Amino acid sequence: MSKSEEKPRADIYARITDRIVAELERGVRPWMQPWRSGSGNGSVTRPLRHNGLPYSGMNVLLLWSEAAARGFSSPIWMTFKQAFELGGAVRKGETGSMVVFASRFRKTETDATGDMVDREIPFLKSYTVFNAEQIDGLPDHHRWQAEPSRDPIERIDHADRFFAATGAVIRHGGDRAYYSPATDHIQMPPFATFRDGSSYVATLSHEAMHWTAASHRVNRDLSRYGKDRSERAREELIAELGSCFLCADLGIAPELEPRPDHASYLASWLEVLSNDKRFIFSAAAHAQRAVAYLHGLQPQAGLIAEAA
Repeated sequence: MSKSEEKPRADIYARITDRIVAELERGVRPWMQPWRSGSGNGSVTRPLRHNGLPYSGMNVLLLWSEAAARGFSSPIWMTFKQAFELGGAVRKGETGSMVVFASRFRKTETDATGDMVDREIPFLKSYTVFNAEQIDGLPDHHRWQAEPSRDPIERIDHADRFFAATGAVIRHGGDRAYYSPATDHIQMPPFATFRDGSSYVATLSHEAMHWTAASHRVNRDLSRYGKDRSERAREELIAELGSCFLCADLGIAPELEPRPDHASYLASWLEVLSNDKRFIFSAAAHAQRAVAYLHGLQPQAGLIAEAA
């Protein structure tokens, strides 16, 4: 691949990472902004395509952040062409938001010995989408109306059934939440010690992300978690993003304020992201795989596709 082809791709990584770093430096976790935006309808969801399918991975972060920054309450996004095909029209003067598409292409090359070999080369492309609130004339079913908030007890029951179906061993007691690789169990404080049911589920979602890392699950290496501050920060960012994705899937708002034992990771995240412009993409992809794994354990596996 030529340098001229490589530079635009690298620029996409850098542009997005630099934006996230700037928000973290202001003390804002961009993946939490949808619940700070004050839309008032109490609805939590992933961003949705024009056909109702949810976005995944990095695009969830990008569109949540855009929605919060620009005050959109609708989770529905589409391209200019998709809006036109639905009979809608993007209003004059509206600016779109960037989403990305990652894939690979195969290229045949000659190696050092003169043999022809196939290489898979990753590529990243960006394209522009608009929020439904920027589009006139859309059919009624593309106009977002939040579902009535479910009864908190029902919502907790729904989440309890989800985690029970994973088969994870969840023990209660003490005053700390953590996942123990040595015993392969999740430890949670007693339910009654949490502010509310949503807080409990948000915390359990985070620890469930760590639980997926085992070699017989998604196989994410935690061998240096306790020894390397940078590796620990990376795994905690994956768990935090995954928790946000999963909470959105369950219709539950995640914790808005970082737990005291997680607040110290902010500086480490800034360091990792500043040194590796691609890590936020990798972290989002790891988080997506972990969430997809948990969905795949459900009786009727509503598996969220990993492709963005």
